[in-house]
Amino acid sequence: MVDLASPRASWRIPAARVSEIGAALGKQWELVEIRTPASSDGDGASGSGSPEAIAAAQGAEIYIGYGIAAGVATASKGTLRWVHSGTAGIGSSIAQLRGSGIQLTNSAGVHAEPMADWVIAAIAYFARGLDRMAVAQREGRWAKEEFADHAEMLPELRDVRVGILGLGGIGNAVARRAVGLEMPVAGVRRHARRGGPAGVRWVGGLNDLPRLAAESDCLVIAAPHTAETAGVVNRQVLERLPRGALVINVSRGSLLDEAALLALLDSGQLRGAALDVFATEPLPAGHPFWKHPRVLMSPHVSAVTSRFWERETALIVDNIKRYLAGAPLTNVVDLEAGY
Repeated sequence: MVDLASPRASWRIPAARVSEIGAALGKQWELVEIRTPASSDGDGASGSGSPEAIAAAQGAEIYIGYGIAAGVATASKGTLRWVHSGTAGIGSSIAQLRGSGIQLTNSAGVHAEPMADWVIAAIAYFARGLDRMAVAQREGRWAKEEFADHAEMLPELRDVRVGILGLGGIGNAVARRAVGLEMPVAGVRRHARRGGPAGVRWVGGLNDLPRLAAESDCLVIAAPHTAETAGVVNRQVLERLPRGALVINVSRGSLLDEAALLALLDSGQLRGAALDVFATEPLPAGHPFWKHPRVLMSPHVSAVTSRFWERETALIVDNIKRYLAGAPLTNVVDLEAGY
């Protein structure tokens, strides 16, 4: 069954893509498309599932949605074998599937390219002084002397050291772009031995995060939320960043100590922060981030792209072919590790 009728146009599956999925399954399979809108925010799986989805789930072997809601998981118990999520985050789904023997795949990597573009744009926004230029424009000031007389130093991108927490699909895409721009890049990941893209200076484990911070002019948070990563970018890590450093978060707000970040921004220790995700979403009215002069924020949309369904459908179709052939699936989630 295909449960991808998001109320948001970017994540609502087009009819032509449903047809592609049906063609990959073949005539011996019945494809049921759920028309009731399903939440595609966060890691999906919100609520218990629509009555339409719960009814259709009875007897289903494959479920393709945005995570899997509790009601859908219960209704398909005994027949469900594989769940695919159109999201990269799958925290809520893990709670439904752990210990069931059901395979869960996610869309890690599908969102990597647009999110990496967003990260590079955010680095350039601060490093090249576009934030300060925008302020001068709003104020009607011809602020040439602030930049030409070096009152505002503007480093070239190749002089900005980038540290990446999490070298999965998103982190790797960021690293490739940064290396291509001649930026020094290092990273940490759960399995350091897996390394990173060509050109990355070094890759360590999570215990190397303090070193990474100390050597980074820009710290990019791109790791999944797990028991190990929750709150990992705390005040101690942030204080190790060099003066004038940037913090960029495109993973989950739960990884970052937002109060400590605000304090270091206010003190001038940090140059700026670019945030696409927050501990509470939507960000509450009146939160200091809304009007902070050193914060660039977007409403959890760094993954939005006109090419999403092209990549997402290719992943689903490839995995359907693998499933039917009894071959290993791509993007299988470790239900114990949490990603």
